[in-house]
Order: sequence, then structure tokens, then C-alpha cells
Amino acid sequence: MKKVLKVIVNTLAWILLALALLVTVAVFSSERNNGIAKLFGYMPMSVQSDSMAPTFREGDMVIVKEIDDLYDLKEDDVITFYTLIEGKRVLNTHRIVAVNKTDTSVSFTTKGDNNSINDKVDVAVGDIVGKWTGVKLKGIGKVANFLKTSKGFFICIVIPMAIFFLIELYKFIVTLIAFKKPKMSQDEEEEIKRRAVEEYLAGLKEKEGQGAPAGTNEKEDAQEKR
Repeated sequence: MKKVLKVIVNTLAWILLALALLVTVAVFSSERNNGIAKLFGYMPMSVQSDSMAPTFREGDMVIVKEIDDLYDLKEDDVITFYTLIEGKRVLNTHRIVAVNKTDTSVSFTTKGDNNSINDKVDVAVGDIVGKWTGVKLKGIGKVANFLKTSKGFFICIVIPMAIFFLIELYKFIVTLIAFKKPKMSQDEEEEIKRRAVEEYLAGLKEKEGQGAPAGTNEKEDAQEKR
């Protein structure tokens, strides 16, 4: 039972380490890619509003994928793109409601599923980051936002990884010490056990021998008094 529990704990520890490493890679990747984390062409995005509800909501995480040919995008696809909101260039994820093609260019009219009107500015091909894969993780966006902060990264990534490596270092040292200890043969172990038994029996006999004279003296004292 102990061995099974040990295997389970070790497996969970390695899984957590792998997840921590993935998060670390994603965080550093986002710093080099205009704030967008990218892993093998896939980009986890934290939803910041309910404009696409009920498809996904604020606090969810959606997985967006890079597109090889942006001109293959069609109506009803959900895309992530750069746009201006209150004078700031930010990322937005909305659904394509119209494809506007000309002889020389193409743009996309978008709209949030929860909005009553289309977005004011059409999306140019150069502003598109990727297409939503249909995968959403409820509530994980809030976790991702926390991990991007210095406090969140330290608590959730640095500390667990440090504890993991300390435990593994302890296991390594214990194994190394055990390996360096000379191993006894079976005959030597049996000899040690035999000596221990002999010493124990000798101790019992010695105690019995010390008790006998005391009893004899008591009897002699009693006879003298009589």
C-alpha cells in the first residue's frame, strides 16, 4: 500500500511540475509576443468581458490557433484580433458576421454574440491573431490572469517548483548514502541476530543469578532471629 501511495504521489508531483513548466514557458512566451502566450501555434486567451455570452463569458479561457491562410476565414468563424477600444490597442474575440472582399483586399465585419450591433470598425487581415478552436475552459482565465502577476507566479510556480526540487534532492541524498553503505551478506545478518539473542539470554541469566543470594540471606536472617 505504501509503495502504491508513493507511486501516486510521485506521479502527481511530476504532473504538477510539467504544468508549472508549461505555464512558465507560456508566461515568458507572452512577454516576447506582444503579451500573447503561444505554444505550438496555440494561444490561450483570457476572456475579459461578456460580449460573447453565452458562447463564453468573462473569466473563461479560450484556445485560439494561428491560421495558415487568413483569406480562408468565413462567416460564423470566431476570431481574435487587435482593435481600438477607448483609444487603446487591445485584443478582442468576436464572431465574423460578414466577409468584405474586393479585388485587392478583404476585411471582416465582426460582432459579439451578446451585442446588439456590429463592431464599429471592420477587421483587416493584418490585425487577425488567430481563430477560436471551439475549446473553452470555464473560470481558468481568472487563474491565468493571476499567474501573470508577480505575486501569482511566485506563489503558484516558484514555490511549488522549489519544494519539488528540494524533495527530489533529499531523495537523491538518501539513496546515495544507502548506496555507499556496505551491504551485509545473509550469513552476517544471521550472525548479528544470533549474537543479539545470546546477549539477551545472558542478561536474563545474570539477573536471575543476582537475585538468588538476596533470597538466601533473608532466610538466614529469619533463622537467626528465631
